Amino acid sequence: MSVPTAAERVKAAMQCGGYRLGILGLLALLLAGPLPARADDGFPARPIRIVVPYSAGGTGDILARLIARHLGALYGQQVVADNRPGAGGHIGADLVAKSPPDGYTLVLGTIGIHAAFAIYKQLTYDPAHDLQPVTVLAELPNVVIVHPSVPATTLIEFIDYAKAHPGAINFGSAGNGSSTHMIGELFKLAAGVDLTHVPYRGSAPALNDVIAGQIQAMFENLPTTPPHISSGAVRALGVTSRTRSPSLPEVPTVAEAGLPGFEATAWFTIAAPAGVPKKIIDRLNADIVGLIARPDIDTQIRALGATPVGDTPDEAQQFFAAERIKWTSVIDAAGIASD
Repeated sequence: MSVPTAAERVKAAMQCGGYRLGILGLLALLLAGPLPARADDGFPARPIRIVVPYSAGGTGDILARLIARHLGALYGQQVVADNRPGAGGHIGADLVAKSPPDGYTLVLGTIGIHAAFAIYKQLTYDPAHDLQPVTVLAELPNVVIVHPSVPATTLIEFIDYAKAHPGAINFGSAGNGSSTHMIGELFKLAAGVDLTHVPYRGSAPALNDVIAGQIQAMFENLPTTPPHISSGAVRALGVTSRTRSPSLPEVPTVAEAGLPGFEATAWFTIAAPAGVPKKIIDRLNADIVGLIARPDIDTQIRALGATPVGDTPDEAQQFFAAERIKWTSVIDAAGIASD
């Protein structure tokens, strides 16, 4: 049942009173203001914040800002990307989980937040229950890159070098539990090598240190790597997806290059506090999925080396559950833990 506006109430009152409603009564009706709106009326009525739980400049940050810009234009409201890095993304995710469940505070979710949180034994929130998905935005391969000082031009040469120098190669990541960490750990298990993990507060500072030669390797999200590969600042040895990436067609898959069956991709989501009403989640889902399906935005996402997804909240939840099984097994096999 719809709720009458103030103007409609005035018209009805005038009709019922045979135009006998006095000026004071009319003013009283107008000054009374609108009746309480339905729960979904007026959303969004103020700015929305997308918390990016990593430092600026990484793939997730780029994607979040793309979505924020177009969602803001769609809503006629400011949608801001707010970087809150730390603890493998859990500082920002915890903030969102404990925010008012009104749809105005969202988080850019990742493997680390939704699927690999078993690494952290002392979280003050439960990502599986305190956050709910809006949609999976996109998935993308990672790239095995090394500094040119590493004497390896192929993946097999890198594996051989790592076996000959156990623990000597440092690989950076966006933080404990991030895709750039977990794919590295999966690689270590599959290749039987000992690499030393160095967590950062985002991919961008880790990539900068690979380029500078402060660390030797990284399993970086693909979108940020092509310019540095082209310039010779880093060397690409393989992409982690099942098939080669159109963005780096000359770079073999890790499976092709020496580890048959190896496959792992990174992915990014939009998620909200668990208590946000379903009608708001559905509204956000429809609008964001509609945006990433637009040809111009689809093209921009694919130009990053990513593949748009845009699933339903239920489908995303099922995907999270499957990914948690996969990455928890890697965490257990590798004996990874972080406070």
